[in-house]
Amino acid sequence: QVQLVESGGGLVQPGGSLRLSCAASGDSFGFYLMGWYRQTPGKQRELVARITPGASTDYADSVKARFTISRDNSKSTVYLQMNSLRPEDTAVYYCNAYDLRTPRDYWGQGTQVTVSS
Repeated sequence: QVQLVESGGGLVQPGGSLRLSCAASGDSFGFYLMGWYRQTPGKQRELVARITPGASTDYADSVKARFTISRDNSKSTVYLQMNSLRPEDTAVYYCNAYDLRTPRDYWGQGTQVTVSS
């Protein structure tokens, strides 16, 4: 069982920045497609960004040029740098690990991001 532990959420003013981190347990991080998703009350969880083991990235149109996903395989950690934050970015952000070998995916507990003045 893979454990994903997120950190870095909080309250920030519009236009500000936050960096989310997600650390994975175990020693198979290099086989995982890692993603960040977000969810607001009453809405479906949506993909924000994802990154392959080889560091190819994909972003939702709403966050392109503002958010950057990256990974450090030596630390089994994925990051989401969020700049120029907007109130509509307010959500619970979830880390996801998709094991390309099995396939099977895992979720973190979520971290709240609130963008408000």
